[in-house]
Parts: sequence; C-alpha cells; structure tokens
Amino acid sequence: MAGILFIISAPSGSGKSTLVTQLRTLVEGLDFSISYTTRAPRGSEENGREYYFTTRQEFERMVAADDFLEWAEVFGNYYGTAVAALHHAKDLGKDLLLDIDVQGALQVMKKTPQAVSIFILPPSPQILEKRLKNRSAAEKVTDESIIQKRLAGARNEIKQVWDYKYALVNDVLENAVAEMRAIVLFERGDSECESLANGCRTDAASLKLKTVLSAFGEDLPDFHR
Repeated sequence: MAGILFIISAPSGSGKSTLVTQLRTLVEGLDFSISYTTRAPRGSEENGREYYFTTRQEFERMVAADDFLEWAEVFGNYYGTAVAALHHAKDLGKDLLLDIDVQGALQVMKKTPQAVSIFILPPSPQILEKRLKNRSAAEKVTDESIIQKRLAGARNEIKQVWDYKYALVNDVLENAVAEMRAIVLFERGDSECESLANGCRTDAASLKLKTVLSAFGEDLPDFHR
C-alpha cells in the first residue's frame, strides 16, 4: 500500500537519525524526504544526503514561491520540506518518510490529518542533557546559555507528544527500531504487527511512556487520567 505519509519527530538528542537510518534498511518502499536547511553541515554531512544546504536568501525565495509543505525557524536556522517530495514519492509508488521537527510536523498534520505521526523520546532528562552537550561540543558551542536554551527547547517539544499518534522511547536501539518497523508495517495492513504497534499508541499511554514523561515533569492529559 503506497502513498502513506509517515512523520517522525523528536527533540534534538533523541537518536532520531540513527533510528530512521535503521528503519530504511529494514523496510522497503519508503522514500525519504531530504529537508532544506540554512544551517552549516555537521561533521561528515553532505549536501543532498542528510540535507539540502542552502542560503537564507534562497530559502526565503522558496517560501515566497510556496515551495514548502512545511518550514520553520529553529535556533536561528531555517528548515523545510519541499512539496516536490510528496509528488516524487507518489511517482515512485512509495510511502514518504518525513524526518522533521515538531513545528514542521504540526503544520503537516493540519494539512494532511491522515498522516501517521511518530514521536521519539530520549530515555531520561539526564541522557538528553548529555547528548545535547556532546552535540554542542562537536559543533564547538561552549556557551552554556546556548546549551541550556537547546535543552529547554527539547523539553518544550516533548510536551507536544500527545499530538502524535505513536510515541516510542529510544532506550534500547534494537527495541526502538523494532517498534518503528512494526508501526510502519501495521499501518500498511500487516496484522501480525498490531500488538507491538498498538503498544506505542499515545492514547494507550504505556507504562514506559508514562515513566519517561514523568521524569521530564510532563503530566498526562485529562483523557488519560
């Protein structure tokens, strides 16, 4: 069944990129949308592989031309998903996988409510902070105020988890990958994956999900009380 739009979001430091890479090696028929960004490449990133790296001027031209399905400014940099990605996946007869931040995901959900949304959480606040500090160090960012701003941003994004259909905790990589795979296959109609997929539904609010959210100080919404 082609044509499903999968949205995957997570706060920075949740290991989202690793999970998405693993998922794409295990599940066929997934076209990956490469986002545009105005930030500089990190490490071994290459233009056209992880992102399309562009200038603010060109990005703003694309915004004015209504070329984006969604876009947002995050920590001073623009990120966006081109509308052309949807057409490309459809032409290939594949499902489309969007790896986007919360701001962008909420925009897409409003435009395409039938999309399957998945939120990835870090195992604990302590691990999230460690990962963010390591990433900041790799980017040669030493200003503690910037690091704390990123951490606060991640905590705010976690509050949006209830807007997503599914949520999984990236504590053990193999388990998280298995859950993501189950969600994709179940949404495609594979009933054998139903139990594992449904255990990740946010409206089910599993014990693992409740425990992690509690560690972040996030209360359950009224419909879970």
